[in-house]
Amino acid sequence: MARQRVIIAMSGGVDSSVAAALLADEGLDVVGVTLHLWDTPDDGSVRGRCCAPEDQHDARRVADHLGISHYAFDRRAEFRREVVTPFVDAYLGGETPSPCVACNRGPKLRELFDLADDLGAELVATGHYARLGRDDVGPCLLRARDGSKDQSYFLHALGREQLSRLRLPLGSLTKPEVREIARARGLPGAAKGESQELCFVPSGRYDAFVDARAAGRARPGPILDGSGAVVGRHAGVHGFTIGQRRGLGVALGKPAFVVDLDGATGAVQLGDEAALGATRLTAVDGRFLEGAPRELVATVRVRARHEGERARVTIDPSGAMQADFERPVRAVARGQYAVVYDGDRVLGGARITSTERPS
Repeated sequence: MARQRVIIAMSGGVDSSVAAALLADEGLDVVGVTLHLWDTPDDGSVRGRCCAPEDQHDARRVADHLGISHYAFDRRAEFRREVVTPFVDAYLGGETPSPCVACNRGPKLRELFDLADDLGAELVATGHYARLGRDDVGPCLLRARDGSKDQSYFLHALGREQLSRLRLPLGSLTKPEVREIARARGLPGAAKGESQELCFVPSGRYDAFVDARAAGRARPGPILDGSGAVVGRHAGVHGFTIGQRRGLGVALGKPAFVVDLDGATGAVQLGDEAALGATRLTAVDGRFLEGAPRELVATVRVRARHEGERARVTIDPSGAMQADFERPVRAVARGQYAVVYDGDRVLGGARITSTERPS
């Protein structure tokens, strides 16, 4: 009887390596897949990120150690088109994008499911920290057991059909437990470091990355204080994000934060911390679970590291949503995603387009 085949996204890091090992332990026919998404320097200055030059080699070493097949596929064109270009455009437009959501909504998971079909695999697996469950309608996505590592936010766009084919072996493990499994099994890369920055901006200098690709589109503009008075100038709104306090280029004699960005005029609006609170957001391009309620009180996370806040949520059939928060939420930024949770269950999410402050 043929074994059930699963393809596992492998970066050569500890998480995907342990996930592959656990799947192999189940007796599945495991096939490792590495997507080549971005070219980073090959001088060894960038390590431990999903697009570093050595990752394909590291993933193959793990596959050899486990005795599983491994393939690499070039998806750089898709990644540039669907992740990098929108990232640059969003910053130039005064938004704060979430490229990891864009990657998982687009080239990463879509390509994995397509490759699974091409390779005759019934299942797809990743090393994300999230769990799978079932509700009254069918399969659903849940928060990870390890709240500090939970990555369900990035996977919110998966539908039930995809979830029915997905495996997430790390969802019930903590990071220390995963490290220990890797060490105990002598997996190559067991001590490999974690990614802390975007794979395509390893320096963390998003402004410099956008500058290099702005092609003259960066819009200089005024820096305004809380009363609307001009207190400085800047070279482009892409150098700022909502909630930013340091590196503003002006000194007002009191704490000041970026509270608004206008991509059309280039204005950077400063204000006090109270002005950062949002009581309502609207969002578009939503993807929500089939059968999810369209009106409910739920927890809404407005960025990946946000614990979430209770809100009354209304979801339109078009995928637009509105969330009215019980308490003001700090530093909600256009371009990020509002992800809706019913307890641990992920209902879906949408891209934030506007916010309202307390009157």
